[in-house]
Amino acid sequence: MAFLKSYFRSPPAVVGLILLVLVLAMAASAGWLYPRDPLSLAGRPLVWPFENPRFLLGTDNSGRDIAAQIFHGARISLLIGLVATGIAVAIGIVIGSLAGYYGGHVDNALMRVTEAFQTLPNFLLLLVLVAVFGSTLATVTIAIGVVSWPAPARLTRAEFLSLRNREFVQAGRTLGLKDVKLIFGEILPNALPPVIVYASVVMAVAILLESSLAFLKLSDPNVASWGNLIGLGRDVLRVQWYVSAIPGVAILITVLAVSLVGQGLNDALNPRLKGK
Repeated sequence: MAFLKSYFRSPPAVVGLILLVLVLAMAASAGWLYPRDPLSLAGRPLVWPFENPRFLLGTDNSGRDIAAQIFHGARISLLIGLVATGIAVAIGIVIGSLAGYYGGHVDNALMRVTEAFQTLPNFLLLLVLVAVFGSTLATVTIAIGVVSWPAPARLTRAEFLSLRNREFVQAGRTLGLKDVKLIFGEILPNALPPVIVYASVVMAVAILLESSLAFLKLSDPNVASWGNLIGLGRDVLRVQWYVSAIPGVAILITVLAVSLVGQGLNDALNPRLKGK
């Protein structure tokens, strides 16, 4: 396929895909390699990495296996990233497509709502939502999706503004197609590529937002997340720095992988870059 050839022509995109596959492999193999509850006590607290062959990455303040938390935490981070991104992109597509297609008063009203959401920083609004509705895993994931939709909405709107008067849309109107069919059946498929590419950015930000909440102890404490582990290591950062450093590296690799894959998708899907 031309798409695959274009994608694999970019070395950073290939590196990102390899890193993402490794993270996915960690998440898939977590239950097999570490079948026990990752939050259960496993040994002596604060064992350094490689000091005990039972705990390759050491133990945290409570004596829990860090490697088990890293592998199981990959599931949590990917789950939050994917679901929150799906929520944000779905809301953004609906609002952006309606605003871009109809224009006029509909566009003005929907863009004012979008600007109202963008007035407050994402993280501040996220803190408010978590404080009001609680910090369970489901609540945090939905809240991240809710605060992340304005950028996809603006991108979708821009694509619709450039497509709504094209010949194929005019032909659909002439044939009597309803607005819903034109919006979601004709224009949206042509507007999706840049939105799909931008979804990688939303996913990377979603992972970072959850980690930031967990670092402040505002995420779900009953799950093995990388952010929770970083927050736990904050108390011993001066001496046992590895407790925070190891999950920090895992977050860095995951965010880097998602960003590189997104850039590779942009290069492969962008018609202006084909052949270069």
